[in-house]
Amino acid sequence: MPLPILALAIASFCIGTTEFVIMGLLPEVAADLGVSIPSAGLLVTGYALGVVIGAPIIAIATASLPRKSVLIGLAMLFVVGNLFCAIAPNYWMLMVARVVTAFGHGAFFGIGSVVAANLVPRHKRASAIALMFAGLTLANILGVPAGTALGEIYGWRATFYAVVAIGIAAVIAIVLLVPATKEEQKGGGFRSEIKVLGKLQVWLAMLISALASAGLFAVFTYIKPILTDVSGISTSAVTWVLLLFGAGMTVGNIIGGKLADWKLMPTVIGTLVALMFIHAIFAEVSGNAVAAIVVVFVWGVLTFVIVPPLQMRVVETAEEAPNLAATLNQGAFNVGNASGAWIGGAALTWGVSYQNLPFVGSALAVIAVLVAVGSWVLDRRAGQARLAFDEGERLSLEPLAGL
Repeated sequence: MPLPILALAIASFCIGTTEFVIMGLLPEVAADLGVSIPSAGLLVTGYALGVVIGAPIIAIATASLPRKSVLIGLAMLFVVGNLFCAIAPNYWMLMVARVVTAFGHGAFFGIGSVVAANLVPRHKRASAIALMFAGLTLANILGVPAGTALGEIYGWRATFYAVVAIGIAAVIAIVLLVPATKEEQKGGGFRSEIKVLGKLQVWLAMLISALASAGLFAVFTYIKPILTDVSGISTSAVTWVLLLFGAGMTVGNIIGGKLADWKLMPTVIGTLVALMFIHAIFAEVSGNAVAAIVVVFVWGVLTFVIVPPLQMRVVETAEEAPNLAATLNQGAFNVGNASGAWIGGAALTWGVSYQNLPFVGSALAVIAVLVAVGSWVLDRRAGQARLAFDEGERLSLEPLAGL
C-alpha cells in the first residue's frame, strides 16, 4: 500500500470504529447515563443524520481549499469530537458530540477518495480508493470488537479515548505522508462543484449507491433474528458470523478495486446481479445453518465489491469538480442505510417472514441493475456521438489540409 494511502486508511479505520463501536456499547452507555437502551440506540441514528446533513455543508464550505488541508482538518474534527464523546457528562452532550463528529464523515471519504485516485496512475484509481476504504472494513473486523471489549472492561469512555489516540496517529500520518496538494488538486470552487450536480450521470451514480445500500440494510438490519430464528444459530455464535461477514467485506473491497480498474460499469452491473441472486439464495437456504453461514460470507464479499466501483463512478462522472459529488455519494449510502432498514421493517410489518425478507433485498438489487444498465447505455451513446463528431471534424478538415 502506498504510504499516502496508508495514512488515509488509518483515518478511515478511526472513522469506521467511531461510527460502529457504539452499537456494542449501548448497554454500558445506557446504564452510565441513566437512559434506556432504545434511547442510547438513537446515538446511532444521530450519527447517520450527521453524515447526511454534514456531507454537503462541509464539501461546499471547503470547495476552494487544498484537499490535504481539508483532510487534516476533518481528521482533527474526529479527534476533538471523540474527545468530547469521552468526557460527555450526560446523554444530550454525547448526542451533540456524535452528530458534530459525523459532520466530517462523508466529506472525509468523499474528498479522500478523490485524493487517493489522484495519487496513482489512472488505471489504478479504483484500487487506490479500495485501499483507502480498507480501513473502514477493518474497523468492523478489528476496531469494533476490540473497542467493545475495551469498553466492557474499562468502561465505554475508555473506548472513545482509544479512538482519540488512533485519530491523532491519523492526523500525524496525513501531515507527514500525504503529498502537498497541487493547484489542480484543489476543489473546483463553489460554482464548479454545484455545476457538476447538473449532470444526469452523477445523480444516476448516487442513485445506484443508495439502492445498493438499501438492498443490504433491508436485510442486514434484521440479520440477528434471521440467523437465530430461521437458521437456528445460537445468539453467541451470531457475533462470529458477523465477523465472517466483515472479513468478506474486506476481501470484496480489494476485489472490487481491481475489477473496477479493469471494467468499471460491467463490474457495477455484474455485482448488482450477483447480489440479486445471493439474496434469493439466502432466502432459500437460510433454514440450514451451514449453508446460511457460507452465504453470509459471500454476501459480505459482494457487499463491498460494489463500493469502490460506485465511488469511482461518481469521481469519474464529476471529474471536473468531484469534491461535492464524491461527498454526496457517501450521503447516498447513508440514505440507503436508513431507507433500507425502514423498507425491511415495513415488509416485516406487512407480514413478510424473516426467511423471505432477503427477497426484498433482491427486488431493490433489480431496480439498481436497471438504473446501472440505463446509465451505461447513456455512456455508450455519448461515446459514439463523440466519435462521430470527431470523425466528422476530421473529414471536414482534410480538404483544407491539402491546400
